[in-house]
Amino acid sequence: MSAHEHDHGHADDHDDHRGHDHNAPPQPDDKVHSYYQILGIALKELLIEKGIVAAADVRRNIEARDAITPANGAQVVARAWVDPAYKARLFADGNAAAAELGFVIANTKLVAVENTSDEHNVVVCTLCSCYPRDLLGLPPSWYKSRAYRARVVREPRAVLEEFGTMIPDDVRLRVHDSTADMRFLVVPRRPVGTEGMSEEALAALVTRDSMIGVAAIDPPKL
Repeated sequence: MSAHEHDHGHADDHDDHRGHDHNAPPQPDDKVHSYYQILGIALKELLIEKGIVAAADVRRNIEARDAITPANGAQVVARAWVDPAYKARLFADGNAAAAELGFVIANTKLVAVENTSDEHNVVVCTLCSCYPRDLLGLPPSWYKSRAYRARVVREPRAVLEEFGTMIPDDVRLRVHDSTADMRFLVVPRRPVGTEGMSEEALAALVTRDSMIGVAAIDPPKL
C-alpha cells in the first residue's frame, strides 16, 4: 500500500453510500438537507398539533443540542493524551470511553483514529453531513458543502493545504467516510512542549478542525 493511498475507513469502501459519484465536479454550496429540513419541520408541527410532544420540550431539546461545543471532544482528546489506559479504551470502544467523561453517544458508533508522524487522518461525509455532534457540536458549513465532500476524497492534500495544513509526501493520508451509523473523531498529535501542562490546559489547545483532521495544533506560545 503506497503512502498516497486513501483508506476510506469502511469494509467494501463506500458500502453505505452506494450510487454516490466521487468523480462528480464540486458544486456550489447549498442547503444539503433542504428537503429533509422541510419534512422535519412539517413532522414537528404535526406532532405538536396532535399533542404527542409539547412545543416547549422541542425547544428545550433544540437548545440543548445547540449548546454542545467542540470542548466536549477536546476533553476526550486531552484525556487520551495524558492517560494511556484511557487512550487504549478510546480506540477499542469510542462510545464507552466518551461515556466515561459524561458524553453519551446513542445510536451511532464512535471510532477514534490517531494522527501520528507516519499517518494523518481526515474525516468527511460524502453523502451528507454525518458528524459526531455529541462531541463537536454543529458541523461547520464547509463540512456540509458539496465542494469539500467531493474534493477531500479526490485530492485531500490539496484541500488540506487550503486549510493551511501541509502533509509531507511520506506521511500516509487516510480519508474516513462517515455514515449514518458510524462517526469518526480524530485524535490529533499532541504538540511539542506540552509535557508539563495540565489536562485542562491541554484541552484548551484542541480545536474543532484538528478533531476533523483538516488542521494541526500549534505548539503553545511560551
